[in-house]
Amino acid sequence: MRTPRRTRLLVLQVLVVSMLAVLAVRLWQIQVVRGAEYVAAATETRIRNVVIPAVRGQILDSSGRPLVRNRAALVVSIDPTRFGKMKDGGRAVLERLAAVLGEPVEELSKRIRPCGPNVTRPCWPGSPYRPIPIAQRVTKRQALQILERQEDFPGVTAEVQAVREYPGRWHAAQVLGYLQPVTQEELDRKAELKKDFSGMDLVGRDGLESVYDDYLRGRPGERRIGVDRMGRVLGLESQVPPQPGATLITSIDAKVQAVVEESLAEAMRQKPKADGAAGVVLDVRTGRVIALASMPSYDPTIWTGGISDAEYEKLLSQKSGTPLVSRAIKGEFAPGSTFKLSSVAAMVKDGYPLKGKYPCPGSVMVGGRSFSNFRGIGMGTIDLHTALLKSCDTIFYRAAYEQWQRDGGIEGKPNPKEPMSNMARALGFGRRTGIDLPGESPGRIPDRAWKKELWRQTSKQTCARAKTGYPEVAKTDPPRAAFLKRLAHENCVDGYKFWPGEAANLSIGQGDVLVTPLQLAVAYAAMVGDGKVRSPRVGWAIVAPGGKIIKEITPPVIGEVPVAKHVRDYIRNALSQVPQDGTAAGAFAGFPFDKLNVGGKTGTAEVYGKDDTSWFASFAPAKNPRFVVVVMVSQGGMGAETAAPAVRRIYEGIYGLGGKPAALPGGRPPERPPVIAPDGTVAQ
Repeated sequence: MRTPRRTRLLVLQVLVVSMLAVLAVRLWQIQVVRGAEYVAAATETRIRNVVIPAVRGQILDSSGRPLVRNRAALVVSIDPTRFGKMKDGGRAVLERLAAVLGEPVEELSKRIRPCGPNVTRPCWPGSPYRPIPIAQRVTKRQALQILERQEDFPGVTAEVQAVREYPGRWHAAQVLGYLQPVTQEELDRKAELKKDFSGMDLVGRDGLESVYDDYLRGRPGERRIGVDRMGRVLGLESQVPPQPGATLITSIDAKVQAVVEESLAEAMRQKPKADGAAGVVLDVRTGRVIALASMPSYDPTIWTGGISDAEYEKLLSQKSGTPLVSRAIKGEFAPGSTFKLSSVAAMVKDGYPLKGKYPCPGSVMVGGRSFSNFRGIGMGTIDLHTALLKSCDTIFYRAAYEQWQRDGGIEGKPNPKEPMSNMARALGFGRRTGIDLPGESPGRIPDRAWKKELWRQTSKQTCARAKTGYPEVAKTDPPRAAFLKRLAHENCVDGYKFWPGEAANLSIGQGDVLVTPLQLAVAYAAMVGDGKVRSPRVGWAIVAPGGKIIKEITPPVIGEVPVAKHVRDYIRNALSQVPQDGTAAGAFAGFPFDKLNVGGKTGTAEVYGKDDTSWFASFAPAKNPRFVVVVMVSQGGMGAETAAPAVRRIYEGIYGLGGKPAALPGGRPPERPPVIAPDGTVAQ
């Protein structure tokens, strides 16, 4: 008979043997059955893949001066995936980080939350699976506090990275554009993008940064490092270095750009009501852009480190002048008398004698309505040379009316000639120039087909307004409400008809005519140059990191004006006298014409409810033009009193006249792009 002691011992032995058996079975499962799986898991845990961001390429002017470059900065980033696995969502880590950085924790929290329809800035617009830069102006002391106490800052890194820097600050902000993180939606939509982006990479959102993003961005590298279970680095396994982005050389001259922007700012200071301005300088012979400016402008460093909702709204606010929008390529304005360059060419092509004599009365009747010269002043019988020089309107009114009648009047006839509209389109108006910048506006050239299409699109709305009127306007302005209701009725009934007054207004760049400052510059360059219409370019050359030019960008010829050379010479000669003896003589009083003869045309365009738009389109030297300079000042008044003086200041700055240093000594832009050394500097 077994004793209780022997029984307990037996039970204990059975338990021990059973446990050993279970352990043996478990070890067999781990080492044999699932051994390969655990080995792979252990290896995966030990190796970390770290993406190395590529340094973005710089943007230079035509002499190699930096417009956009990189500076080294300490950047603190957080890993949102690791924060998401923490019980408190990383709140405790953020609080410690806020103490080190000296910023409110709530501000840091906003920077890492995903952007969305109901989320105000600052927020993170990029992928939620990639590191989020949370501070880009970090001191060495702050970075060391984070790196030396990694156990207190899991998911937080501090690294030296390249951050965009703008030496000119306010110069060419709309041309250069800005950067923002690539979004997860973009990565999901284009799978090939994933291999080209690191967690810290940014993508161009506007301007040159956007158009040439593929070249500027480069390709990220990859570093494989071994770490222990605490995440401490044990050693480097392998590394693929990043490929830096290419350098973009532009045809912009930084000094000329500064001169243009300063001149526009001065023009707006002189006109308190002025709400915007634009300036364009083109190389007549090549179609390259020497300067392209828009006012108001802004400081592009505002994008560095994230932008708040208030700051972003200010960039798009009408009250602040929408500084994010380039008026040079996106603004559409009536060109006024600067458009007569096109109208004279249209008249001559339609059979009007180039050297004929034409009556210029103070007013003419067009379709039962009186159309007048400026202040109703008549000039007697004059030629087209004087019509351009003194800006007679009635000659163009009468010619446009006669052409309208020959095209069938109100009813029209099949295949009308429409000389004014067709010549304008041949010069590049009414379509985008194709410049290498995003968001360009097409402008508008009205004709019979356009009017019918407009009526088709709007007749339903105008007919409804003809019945209901404008009660919202009547509350404050009953006479205007009555006028609008009557106008709606007329448009409802026969808004598809192209009226004689519309043809007359077209001839002097008024009515429904809209152009951009760049379009006007392109048209003048074609007319005073070789007759070829070129699509302007800002980019000049793409240079690989080693210094080799991988692509040279040439402005393409997209058309040729249907105007004989002797006609173009006649027009150029007439405009050459405008600053000396024409409508711009006051603005150019005392100008050293013996050193530089400037030609051009003033324009004063009426705008309902606002002051006139001031224009001056010019070229120099007058006999053999190298530059076209166009300035537009919205609500600037007469062309001769605001835009023309601004153009004068630009020429003085370019050529070094009036005691100013020459931005372009000799008035010659570089013939070839600068040579970039292998280290990225400009070779001397």
